Amino acid sequence: MEDPEFAVVLTGAAPRDAAALKAVRAVTGLSLWRSGQLLDSAPAVVRSQIPFGVAAPAARLLRRAGVPAALRCGWCRRALPDDTPVDPGPCASASWPTAHCQANSLTSCGCDFCAVYGPLPGHGSRPGP
Repeated sequence: MEDPEFAVVLTGAAPRDAAALKAVRAVTGLSLWRSGQLLDSAPAVVRSQIPFGVAAPAARLLRRAGVPAALRCGWCRRALPDDTPVDPGPCASASWPTAHCQANSLTSCGCDFCAVYGPLPGHGSRPGP
């Protein structure tokens, strides 16, 4: 099974100051001019199809610079307002159990995969009855 991919999204208008421009540039690799254009086009996707471990620090860097940013799961399309996982909900992935999606807060699951192979990293033992 592969991990879900995430997007870093600008959720609203951001100040167009030096800190915000530098943060967008650090996350995207764009020039300062293009970074300013991206800030002006909010809501907009800053980066997409990246793992949670890359997306969460990128969104955190943007928020520290005063840029309103969120993470969005590429499978279930849920938005995470910060890098704290959301409560489990309906996940749109046909091949990935909701408990294994990094966008939720489950720490254990009772899926067949975990019953056979053991819990995935970050998941505890199977929940009781």
